Amino acid sequence: MLDRYYEDYQVGERFVSRGRTLTEADIVNFAGVSGDWYPLHVDVEYSKRSQFGQRIAHGMLVLTIASGLVPISPDVFVAFYGIDNIRFTAPTFIGDTIHVEVEIVEKQDRGPGGVLTFRQEVRKAGGDLCATGVWKVLMKSRAVAEAEAARG
Repeated sequence: MLDRYYEDYQVGERFVSRGRTLTEADIVNFAGVSGDWYPLHVDVEYSKRSQFGQRIAHGMLVLTIASGLVPISPDVFVAFYGIDNIRFTAPTFIGDTIHVEVEIVEKQDRGPGGVLTFRQEVRKAGGDLCATGVWKVLMKSRAVAEAEAARG
């Protein structure tokens, strides 16, 4: 989705990613990298007694997987600018397949290129919303890319 020049995007444009199934290895690896060993994520017996009845994925893991589902081209993508209004609306369990639905909601010119603002919804295969937020990314314009190519 983030594979075109800034000027090629239109407000209201939508995109749906491929899906990806969350695994136990994802949760264990994320706990190890992040240091977040909260028992709701990694302790089967503890999580059985929770309101969810089983382990749930870390919210930040769900966002991390979601970011990987959005194709990014280094030829036009400059930098991640931020996330606003993140909400986790439903738990994500081991074995859930998630995908991302994106809608461009704003464009802000920033010299040669600009900031794309898009609403991102992370949904389970059945359509249930599990996370949402507003993401901002800095994208190159065609003129910038052509100037870089000319410089070699």
